[in-house]
Amino acid sequence: MKAHLDIEKLISDDLISNELDYERALVAERKLRLLSKESVHFKNLRIKLRRVIEKYENQEWSDVNNFDTDKLIEIDKYEEIAELERVFIENRKYSIREKLKDLDLTQGDLAVILGHKSKTHMSELINGIKPFTLKDLVIINRVLKIEIGLLIPVFLSKDDQLRLNEIVKVLDKPKVKLNLKDLIVS
Repeated sequence: MKAHLDIEKLISDDLISNELDYERALVAERKLRLLSKESVHFKNLRIKLRRVIEKYENQEWSDVNNFDTDKLIEIDKYEEIAELERVFIENRKYSIREKLKDLDLTQGDLAVILGHKSKTHMSELINGIKPFTLKDLVIINRVLKIEIGLLIPVFLSKDDQLRLNEIVKVLDKPKVKLNLKDLIVS
């Protein structure tokens, strides 16, 4: 499951295509509000993101009479998923920053380790504005000795769990089981 929203792609496409990405965009917009105090780049990104959010709201939310109980339940589910993803990214950020501090390293040092040149890009990665590559996360795991489960989201939505449970039942292979420990997202 992705635990991020590719903000730059969303802005370049000028489109939010579903409620979950809308909720993720709202989380990203709040994060950018804080980061915009540090950088004009984040301020401009936030302005563009707000435009895309408003466009989605005008298209999808213009008639509140179209919302039934099922739609509201679905929206609540997506809000919860976006919040769990936000918490995951914040915990990852905290883990990385703490380990950097323990090792007397800076974010700039980590950028050099990962082969990134821009201080802004490194800040975007750490703050969850841009996604880390899998290679970045493996390097962080190896160099900083941070548990991989703190770096890569390993949770599944209930829908995915139900789908996988059904598939495992249909396969009828006793050795194949879905480990549900720590994989739950509402």
